[in-house]
Amino acid sequence: MGRLGVDLYPLQIGVPLARVETFGKFLGGSPANVAVAAARLGRRTALVSRTGADPFGTYLHEELRGFGVDDRWVTAVEEHPTPVTFCEIFPPDDFPIHFYRRPRAPDLEIHPHELDHGAIRTARAFWATGTGLSVEPSRSATLEALRERGGADPTVFDLDWRPALWPDPGEAGPLYREALATATVAVGNLDECEIATGEREPYAAARALLAAGVRLAVVKQGPKGVLAMTADGESAEAPPLPVEVVNGLGAGDAFGGALCHGLLAGWDLDRTIRWANAAGAIVAGRLACSSAMPYADEIEQALATGTGSVPERTP
Repeated sequence: MGRLGVDLYPLQIGVPLARVETFGKFLGGSPANVAVAAARLGRRTALVSRTGADPFGTYLHEELRGFGVDDRWVTAVEEHPTPVTFCEIFPPDDFPIHFYRRPRAPDLEIHPHELDHGAIRTARAFWATGTGLSVEPSRSATLEALRERGGADPTVFDLDWRPALWPDPGEAGPLYREALATATVAVGNLDECEIATGEREPYAAARALLAAGVRLAVVKQGPKGVLAMTADGESAEAPPLPVEVVNGLGAGDAFGGALCHGLLAGWDLDRTIRWANAAGAIVAGRLACSSAMPYADEIEQALATGTGSVPERTP
């Protein structure tokens, strides 16, 4: 549930946006990418979101269906255009993002009364993000959807901290903690964990997320790998998987889709985190996000060879 838009990625790597001449057009938005990533791994997925009533909105519906994502809960907003996002690509670790989501992105116009409570309640897994808390009515709808789950596991809250999308970033901390109290899984990088808990050291951040109410805390540490910790005292760490980075923006979404896959499969924590970590590494080595999400055999290949540099294949 959450963000959906069009990503326009430069086809010239290492060139400032002002001088880029050609772009690739892709489905974007972190929750949408997570749904695509899980679908690539054989899961039935759906997205709760909104677009503008415009050609870009039509494009996103076509892309969702093409990736195997159910779009029945993606509806149009007449008043606002479908958002677009540009990025700049300066590997290995500089990927500035430029959001065009004004006057209001349609995906923030999800109203509580429009939610399909039955579908949310009975889904085997549910994923919501921090950006959904940034403004009303999406804020109330996101919190209501998390409460509707009634503690069903996995209910994932992706911290997804995008300060540029918050009119008042100072509101984030208390709202994040309210969401964590109803989720069962928390996922975030060190910056996001600090916003949610005030803690930045990985183990302290994981413990603080667990204290906030979740049963599984996943702390992404970038080039230092991933730490996962459960309320039962189990922990697992996945070291970084070497890869020649092309675009790091979709790695976390690939991680999320693979994390959901492993949790639904009932895998042990170590296998789940290593699989998700490998999925993220693969996408970091590719230009796009949604269309770059890996298949299961690609993740197995990355784990077997010890590198995220896996050739991309045509769907």
